[in-house]
Amino acid sequence: MKVTASPRRYLMCRPTYFAVTYRINPWMDPTAPYDSALAVRQWESLRQTYLDLGHTVDEIDPLPGLPDMVFAANGATTVDGRVLGVQFRDAERADEAPAYASWFRERGFVVTMPKHTNEGEGDILLAGDVLLAGTGFRTSHASHAETQEVLRRPVITLQLVDPNYYHLDTALCVLDETNVAYLPSAFSPGSQAVLQQLFPHAVIADAQDAAVLGLNAVSDGRTVVLPVQATHLDAELRKAGYETVGVDVSELRKAGGGPKCCTLEVRS
Repeated sequence: MKVTASPRRYLMCRPTYFAVTYRINPWMDPTAPYDSALAVRQWESLRQTYLDLGHTVDEIDPLPGLPDMVFAANGATTVDGRVLGVQFRDAERADEAPAYASWFRERGFVVTMPKHTNEGEGDILLAGDVLLAGTGFRTSHASHAETQEVLRRPVITLQLVDPNYYHLDTALCVLDETNVAYLPSAFSPGSQAVLQQLFPHAVIADAQDAAVLGLNAVSDGRTVVLPVQATHLDAELRKAGYETVGVDVSELRKAGGGPKCCTLEVRS
């Protein structure tokens, strides 16, 4: 299999105010220790990885009181220069939405704010000509029609069923325009059937990969940046013809995030 890379533009947010002080997903434990300085160092290493791969990285200024703002993927969805803003399910993250919308507006993008709960690229992933859209825990099913209208791409609904994988980007990674990696058990039987039909050559992750957020990975079409702990998935990706770069973002995982959570693709 021949795979090719294309340069990407990413938006990231330094975890200056990273903390785990509330619980809005199964990964978070406010009673457990966390190291904000380590989170920053791991994030900086991820950012440098993208630069080393030849990608462009923009940064949005972090805001105090928003410890999850580091998870930039939840800030918007952009396709062909169109930007769909976000509406978070949880009040703790609500103020991130206008911050990300302002970043895009200040750079000349027209931003449409959603009427329904929609957590950006956490649940909406561009795969070739279609958008894969997760629902079940965060992004509402009603938002999928809105997403299609705003971004003007066909939307395929995928039902998430495992609360540990509450966002689509924790259970599925788009590898290139024609293929994905995913954890079948994170999806309903009907959605598994759809994925099998759409992506017959998909890379299948196992439970151990998912448990370290291995599928919360970022691909440029050739190189997949994924948590270094996801050793089985790493081997399967290489077997399928992809190159891999392992990164350690384990401190950020304490809030339920991996490389993809930290990375919003800007498609002008």
